[in-house]
Amino acid sequence: MVTYQQSLAKPSAVKRNRTSPGPRYQALIQLLRTAEELWNASRVFFARWDLSPSQFNLLNVLSDFPDGCTQSELSRQLIMHRSNVTGLVDRLEERCLVTRKENATDRRAWLVVLTPAARKLLAEIYPHYYAAAEKVWGKLPAVRSEKLLSELAVISDNATRAAQANS
Repeated sequence: MVTYQQSLAKPSAVKRNRTSPGPRYQALIQLLRTAEELWNASRVFFARWDLSPSQFNLLNVLSDFPDGCTQSELSRQLIMHRSNVTGLVDRLEERCLVTRKENATDRRAWLVVLTPAARKLLAEIYPHYYAAAEKVWGKLPAVRSEKLLSELAVISDNATRAAQANS
């Protein structure tokens, strides 16, 4: 598998041995570079609302759950450890963007719910967010993004299987 440090190296800086890994390896390196660039662009983009990309992602996920959802469910949705979700919820709760309420079906778990202030903030962000996403795609046609989406899903599944085989 590709390491984080390898993904940051410039293509010419990656040393090749006689059995070069080939273009698929280079594509994985580029995928990691792209993910890093998208994350950095997201940090800059959301800074104007004093949000981190992770905070926005949590708010965005919650927007699909009008009655709220548990932190465990948020953890699954965000592909993030529950302890990290707890910190995000704490910080967003301090800003009055989320609130915790009792879960009628499980007294051990709290539901995290968007506040009206969060819904208003998301309504302000979304048009800019979608416009920025379009700029990232540039002139690539929508049909290419659909194909890329399906190909990335295959790569994701393959990576999951590789991780399971190596654990």
